[in-house]
Order: sequence, then C-alpha cells, then structure tokens
Amino acid sequence: MKWYTFSTSEIEERLQTSTKTGLTVKEAKKRFAKDGPNELQQEERMSAIIVFLAQFKDFMVLVLLIATLISGILGEYMDAITIMLIVFVNGILGFLQERKAERSLQALKQLSSPKVQVLRDKDWITIPSREAVIGDVIRFSAGDRIGADVRLIDAKSLSVEESALTGESLPSQKNGTVSLQGDHEPGDQENMCFMGTLVSNGKGTGIVVGTAMDTEMGKIAHLLKSEEGLQTPLQRRLEQLGKILILVALLLTALVVVVGVIQGHDVYTMFLAGVSLAVAAIPEGLPAIVTIALALGVQKMIRRRAIVRKLPSVETLGCATVICSDKTGTLTQNKMTVTDIWSSGKTWQVTGTGFELTGDFINGDQPVEVDKFPALKQLLTFGVLCNNATIKFSERKGKNGYQINGDPTEIALLIAGQKAGLSKETLQGAYQIQDEYPFDSDRKMMSVIVRTSDNQEYIVTKGAPDVVLSRCDNILWNNRQAYLDDSRKNGVHQAVDRMGSRALRTIAVAFRPLKKGERISTSFEAESNLTFIGLQGMIDPPRPEAIDSIIDCQQAGIKTVMITGDHIVTAKAIARELNMLPDHGKVMEGKTLAAMTVEELEEVVDDVYVFARVSPEHKLKIVKALQNRGHVVAMTGDGVNDAPAIKAANIGIAMGESGTDVAREASSLVLSDDNFATIKAAIEEGRNIYENIRKFIRYLLASNVGEILVMLFAMLLALPLPLVPIQILWVNLVTDGLPAMALGVDSAEENVMKRAPRSTKEGVFSRGLGWKIISRGFLIGIVTIIAFCIAYFENPENLVRAQTIAFSTLVMAQLIHVFDCRSERSVFHRNPFGNIYLVWAVISSIALLAVVVYYPPLQPIFHTTSLTIRECLLVLGMAALPTFALAGSHLFNKKKYKGQSIKQA
Repeated sequence: MKWYTFSTSEIEERLQTSTKTGLTVKEAKKRFAKDGPNELQQEERMSAIIVFLAQFKDFMVLVLLIATLISGILGEYMDAITIMLIVFVNGILGFLQERKAERSLQALKQLSSPKVQVLRDKDWITIPSREAVIGDVIRFSAGDRIGADVRLIDAKSLSVEESALTGESLPSQKNGTVSLQGDHEPGDQENMCFMGTLVSNGKGTGIVVGTAMDTEMGKIAHLLKSEEGLQTPLQRRLEQLGKILILVALLLTALVVVVGVIQGHDVYTMFLAGVSLAVAAIPEGLPAIVTIALALGVQKMIRRRAIVRKLPSVETLGCATVICSDKTGTLTQNKMTVTDIWSSGKTWQVTGTGFELTGDFINGDQPVEVDKFPALKQLLTFGVLCNNATIKFSERKGKNGYQINGDPTEIALLIAGQKAGLSKETLQGAYQIQDEYPFDSDRKMMSVIVRTSDNQEYIVTKGAPDVVLSRCDNILWNNRQAYLDDSRKNGVHQAVDRMGSRALRTIAVAFRPLKKGERISTSFEAESNLTFIGLQGMIDPPRPEAIDSIIDCQQAGIKTVMITGDHIVTAKAIARELNMLPDHGKVMEGKTLAAMTVEELEEVVDDVYVFARVSPEHKLKIVKALQNRGHVVAMTGDGVNDAPAIKAANIGIAMGESGTDVAREASSLVLSDDNFATIKAAIEEGRNIYENIRKFIRYLLASNVGEILVMLFAMLLALPLPLVPIQILWVNLVTDGLPAMALGVDSAEENVMKRAPRSTKEGVFSRGLGWKIISRGFLIGIVTIIAFCIAYFENPENLVRAQTIAFSTLVMAQLIHVFDCRSERSVFHRNPFGNIYLVWAVISSIALLAVVVYYPPLQPIFHTTSLTIRECLLVLGMAALPTFALAGSHLFNKKKYKGQSIKQA
C-alpha cells in the first residue's frame, strides 16, 4: 500500500482510526488478537523434548549408558535399572536448570524491549512496541527507536537516521505532507518513518500503517540481534579449564582402573567403577553452571530494578572503579520545584513543594499578588507557553485527582504558573502556539512562536541563562524594555550565582515581538535579538538513598563522579550535599574540558569529582581518559548523544524511565528506576554473583577431587573398592545437585562492599581458591579412606558395612564442606542458616542418604547396610574434620580477612 500518497483523512478512513482520539483500548486489543505482536519473526525456540534429550548427549553419559546395557546383558538388572534412574534424574535436573535460565533470559529480553507512546481513548500512554497495532497514533522524539512503519501527520524539525534500511548514514529530513513524486524507496519517502530507524532530531506524530513482518524491516528479514548467545569471559576461561580438568580426571580415572585391575579386581567391575567415577568427577558442566548462576543472579538484579542486557557486564560490575553518573534523576529526585524568581532586580520566593499546585509568591516576607507585577506575570506566562509538559485533571488519575507528564524542568515552570492561576487552559484564548523549535543539548534552548488574540506574534525562548543572555540585546526592567548593558548583565549573573550557590537550577526566559509579515525559517533566526525577562530558580533535591550509596561505594574503593549540564556553582553545591566532593576534589567546567585533549585530561582526571556545564559529547572523552588511567568505568546516560560514551564504557548504564531507546540499546545495564542507589545495588549483586560462581567452583571441584582420591588411595593401598559404581553416581546426584545450586543464590558476605574492586586480570583460582580446592578435596579423600579402613579392618568379612561407612562419610563430608564454601574465611564466619535454600538442600540430601542406607528394599541395590549409632558418630566425626580442622586456624587470623579499608583517592 502506497501510504505516502494518501492524505491524513484518507488514512483515518481506511484504517478506522482518529488522529485526535486514537484507537479505543477495546479496538486495539481486537487488532492485536487478529494481527499478533508487532515483532519480527525469530528462530523457533528448541522444544522441551529436544532440550531434555540434549542432557544425555554428553560422551561420558553415553559411555555410562552403554556400560549399563552391558550390566543388563550380564544379568545385573537392579544395578542397570538404578543407574538408568540416576542418569534420568540427573537429566531432569539439568533440563529444569536450563529451562529456568532460558526463561530468565527471555524475561530479560522483554524487560529491555523498546517502548512506544500511543494515543488510546484520547490519552497518551507508553506500551511495549510489540503491542502497537495498525491504526495506532504514536509520537516520538529525538533518541527514540521507531517501533513500526508510520505515516507522519505532524513533524517538527524531524530527521531520522535510516541506515539500517538504506545504508545512508546521514539522517533523512521528514515532514507530514502528501508525497506524489520520486521513486519512493524508503529513503525518499519524506512523510514515512520505518520500524527500527532512529529519530536523530525533532519530534513527530504518525499513524501506524505496518507492523511486524509487514514493515520495510520485515520485508528484508532484518532480524534483531540476540544477546543470549554471548559467553562471558569467565565462561570462556572455564570452558578451556574444563577441557584440562576433563583430561586430568580421565587420566586419574584410568590410573584407578589400571591399578585396580593390577591389584586383582574384576575387569568389568573396575571398568564400570571407572566410568561412574569419570561421570561424577569430570566438571564438563562448568560453563553451563556459570550460565545458570548468572541467570539466577540476573533475576535478583531485576528485583532490585537493574536490568542486565549483556551477561558479560555482570562480571565487569565487580571490577568497577569509577561510576560516572548524571545528576538529574539519578543522584537527585527529578522533582524540580521553582522556589525563587528574579526579574528587574527583584526576587520572589515561591512556596509549595514537589507537585503541589498551590503556593504563594513572597517578596519581603509578605505574600504578593502576581497581577500587580507585570514582569513577574509575563515571566510566568511565557514559562507556561514555552512548555510541553501537561497537567490533566481527572478523578481517575493520580492520588490528587490530576496527572502530570513531561520534562521535570518544564513541569516545575508549569506548576509555578499554576500557582499564579496561569495554566495552558486559562491562556488558551489569549495565546495560540504557531510553531516550535524543540530543545536540544547543543543550543540549550527551546523556542515557540505564539500569536495573541490581537494577532501579534512573539518569539518566546527559555533555556540556560548564559546561552539565552548571549542572544539578548535588551532586558525588561521596571516593566520597560531597556538596553542590556554590562551592569545589567552582571546583575543577571549575580542572580544566577546566588541561586546556584543554594543548588538551584536556573532557567532564563526571553522574548521578541515579530514584525508584521516577518517569517522565521531557522532556530538561529528565532533566537536572536531577544529581550531578557528574568530567571526561575528551581531545586531538585538529592535522593537520600543516593547519599548512603555513595558512601558505600567509597568504602568499596569506587569513586563517584557527577556529570551535569548545570552551572558549576549548582553542581558543586549538590556534590557537597551528596558527600561526594572531598576537600581536595576538583570541579571542571565543560569549556575547560572541551579545550583539553584526552591525554591532557588523563593527567588531572583522577582528581576531578564533578564535571559541570558538560555536553553529552564530552562524556566519551571522560570515559577514554579514565580508561587510559587503568580504571574500569561505569557510565550513565539517557540521550542519543550519550550512546557513544555508554557503548565505550566498560559498563554502559541507561535510564529505563527517562532514557531513549538508542541509549538503552547501547547499554549493558538498564536502571528501571533511574536511581543511583540501583547502580550501587547492581555492583553489589555483580560482586556477589562472581563470588557465588567461585563458591560453586570451589565446592564442585573439591568434591570431585575427594571422590577421585578415595578410589586412588584405595587402589594404591591394595584395598577393596571403598565405593561401588552405583554409590559413586549417587554421591554425584545427591551432593552436586541441590546443594550446589543453592550456592548460586547465596546472599552476599557482609564485607562484599568493603573490598577493593576485583582486577580484570584476576584468575578464577586467585585469592587462594586453588589451594582451598586441593586441600579440602585431599582431606575429604583422606577421611573417607580412613573411615573405610577403620570399618574394614574391624571386620574384613563385612565389606558392605565398610563401603556404607565410606559412602556415608564422603556424602556427609561434602555436605558439611558446602557451608564452608559460603565464606572466603571459614565456616565460623557466617550464620549456617543464612541461606535457607542451602539448609533445605542439605536436609534433603541427608534424607536421601538415609533412605538408601536404612530402607531395606534399596540396600541390595546400593550395596548398603544399616549403621549403628556408634558408626554414625564415626561417620560424622570423620566427615567434619576437613571443614572444622582447617576452619579453626582462621579464628586466630581474623584481621587478615576483614577486608580492606578503602580511602577515596
């Protein structure tokens, strides 16, 4: 359909929609049910049965199944059936873990999917782009990713980057007029916007005319990139390590089998024992385990309002040394409130905080009537007119009966006007908006052209005081237009400084009457020869939780840097309130930063804690300078211009509420609440996830070392088999299953945010992990073989009893050891009941052990016999030795492990 050739009314008629009211919610649901979600077709998910069968494709499992088949042929039916059941249960556990990880990642993808603003039942609402339907009226602005094919009905300074479709890197200029000429390829359709393209400037409104595969993007089958296939550096290292460990485990297993045969054991028995031992000992699932641990950790981070888009960033979070954070909304509450107004040398205070719509204007400690001060009234009036924020009154919306939407600064100006009885509704008869030049970060201004009821047109401009002042020739002084000389300029600057010293953000308002017939074609023409009216000073108070989080980050060796477009005085005042600017800390202005090279910035960047009056383009230079100094940088951002810095940072962080789609797509982490405290929480969780993976590895490998050594010691000492194959497999199921997984959701240690950031070059086995694995595994093997020897030499005729004691000792030693793995120090340093999942997992494993030892029908299958109280005490005593013997030494060396006290540089 050639939508670019139809008029707006024709499209409304064809699609049964309205540009004024949008679709009804009921009609939108009906169309969604008919056409399906607005998303491109993706590869089909692997079916559950395929995922389940994939659990049995491992080489060693296949060898075990062949060995089991041989057992059945030789008449060992019970052994064969039991081994099959154990393999089946292991397969179910693997299947459940893999599906859980997949669901976590799928939920993650949905959380980070693009959003669109649609008009439904006369109200603008935000929905996931997948829910947009044909006929929806949607709007977008700079930084938004367009979620469907759209026929424009309105466009203001709109340009769209369409390289994904056309290959052309320069943005295409767009308008809302009917197009009848040209070859009408995507790049030539000036009144059309397409799914997946990016708004680079301006804003627009349009009607959805194509969704899903019925879009230009769908026609060329442009599939969205998926992050699920990414491997983290840790996963890659563990995959390589796993191959080495498999080789070592196979060699040791072969050695056990060969020595056993030489010692006179039956070849078939030793072969089956060797295969069982290899299946239990080979950590072929380490990379998969890390994926599961990451997925579980990611779910915890989502609950703490941090959405991870790229799994490798989870590891990087624990290495962060610097957080570069935007001020507004992240370190502050993003609820701007006008508290001070300056005009003609006079100052008024405004009462009422937050989104309260009532308040007084006070001059000289006395409330005044705004109507008696024409300059004040004009300043407030133009603040309301040059404004895109809205206040909608309805009994159904908001707890106060109204709903406020828009930019926080504009909301503050709108509410200040409302307090004086000046609203968009009350001004509608006297003023009509004719055109608009939207705010952008380069101009730092926004302008509108308004027409009064007597047909006089004005340019009204608001923006940063220094920028607006540079475009003014005159000033409104005592209700008269006067020349803006140096004295009056100094008066404005002093007012800005006074407000800034109290952490107030200042917005200047200016105007210019247009001559009869004068036409404006550019923003530069509009924003010239202006008359300065005055200033509105507003405050955005710091978030209380941000203050605490900055202190926590300082203790964790992480420096917090504020980046803001605010005046340097304002920025410094807020930084002081946040306790993030030490006495020796420096504040740098954007113009100083712009004049420096990256190399020059490197020399001083470690001493700078606040960058004020900074443009988004400067962020990339800051990131590069910090990285060149060896820092691991987390950078926040929300706009289009922030994307390069977000992408270049080690951890790019986008705002979920205020952020643009392009910023979110460039990021590795999205904050759903735009709160600095969430960054701290994400770093804490990131550190904990890495530590939980280390716990997992420590427990798993120490258990495997213990299992191999038990068999190897027995063969070298010419002893009978201390464990039969079925017991080896059962140990693997009972100890490597639930307890190991429970470690993946363990809570953080109390000092996790009191340690220095982890080095990016730190190996998996650093900080003594390798020694802990070998020493604990060695001790588990030793106590198991000692328990076996005690029982065997007491009664050599009752081998089953000795094997039951060895089997029970090995299981209990590993289940006790799992509590030791929760701490970097020792088992005594953490509450054993702190991880309730682990407690229940261990209780379940002990119950399963008791069943195979004491339940008579299972005893012949597992080659076990009931143990006496004395034998149980022997098992518990020997099993506790590896953990408690080594843990005792740590009690005398606490200072070494208390964590480093970090001083902020």
